[in-house]
Amino acid sequence: MPNIPNSPLFPEQGSDIARSVDHLMLFALGGLVVFSTLIAVLVLVFMVKYRRKHEGEIGEDVYETNPKSQILELVWSVIPLGLLLILFGWGTKVFFDQNRPPTGAAQYWVTGRQWMWKIQHPNGRREINELHVPLGQAVQLRMISEDVIHDFFVPAFRIHVDVLPSRYTTYWFKATKTGEFHLFCGQYCGTEHSKMVGKIVVMEPRAYEAWLAGEPAGGAQAAAASGEQLFVAKACNTCHRPDSSARAPILNGLFGTQVTLQDGTRVTADENYVRESILNPAAKIVQGYQPVMPTFKGQVTEEELIQLVNYVKTLKAADGAAEARK
Repeated sequence: MPNIPNSPLFPEQGSDIARSVDHLMLFALGGLVVFSTLIAVLVLVFMVKYRRKHEGEIGEDVYETNPKSQILELVWSVIPLGLLLILFGWGTKVFFDQNRPPTGAAQYWVTGRQWMWKIQHPNGRREINELHVPLGQAVQLRMISEDVIHDFFVPAFRIHVDVLPSRYTTYWFKATKTGEFHLFCGQYCGTEHSKMVGKIVVMEPRAYEAWLAGEPAGGAQAAAASGEQLFVAKACNTCHRPDSSARAPILNGLFGTQVTLQDGTRVTADENYVRESILNPAAKIVQGYQPVMPTFKGQVTEEELIQLVNYVKTLKAADGAAEARK
C-alpha cells in the first residue's frame, strides 16, 4: 500500500497493525466504489432501456413473465450478504488483534488530563507529551483520564482509542520503523483541545536503553518503593496486614486472582478492581469482611493510584496462601 506524506487517506504506516487496518479499509472502500458505480450505471441503463415509449404503455410483472428474475434477485441479495459477512469477520479479527496485547508486552501507563499526556515507563521514568519506545517491542498502554474523556490518537499506528475517567483502557502496538510520530487527542475535551498534542519517538533498542540510562538510578524498584511509601503513609498497612489478624483482605498474592464478594459473585482482582477499591471501597465488599475502609477519593492523584496499583501487583503470596484463596 502506498505511503503518501501528509495524506489523510494513506498516512504513514508505523506499526505492524497499521497494514491490517489499511487492508480492511481498502476492502470496504473498494466494495463501496464498485457497488456504487454498478448501481449508478444500472440505474442509467434501465432508465433508457425500460422508459415508457408511449402514454398507453403499461408495465408488466417480471415475476410472471420471467421466472429467472427471482433467481437474479436472490443472487443480488446473497452476494452482498456474503461480502458483508467477510467484512464483519475480518473486522472482528482486526479488533481482537488490536485489543489483546501479546504475552511479554512492556506495560506503559498513560494519564490524560486537560490538556496534556502524562506517561510512565515500566521502570518508573515519566514523560509529558512524549513517549519513547524501542523498535520491534510490543508496547501495552494502560490508559486513564483524570477529568473528561480524551482520545489517544496516533494516525501512523492506526491507534484511535478513548481514554476514560474512572476506568483503565488497554491498547497495544509494536512499532516497525524508527522516527517521530504525531500524537493527538481525538476527542474534543475543552478550550485547549487543539493544544493537547505530543509525539511518539521510536528508537533502536540500544539507543532506547541508552536513553533510559540517562534517568537517575532507581527504575522499577524506585516506582514500587514510592507505592510502598504511599501504602504506609495512608496507613493502609494497619488493616491490610499479611497475616490472619488483618481487618481487611490480605493483598499479598491478590492481583490476578478471583475474589468472592458478599453476594457470592466473583470478580477478577485487576487494575480496575484495585483502583475502585481505593476510591470506592463500598462498591465491592469481599466476603468475610465489613465495609470499614474509608474512601481515598480526592486524596490521591492518578499517578499515586498507579503507584499503589503497581505496588499491590508486586506483593507475593505467602506459601499456601494462593491455594487457600481458590
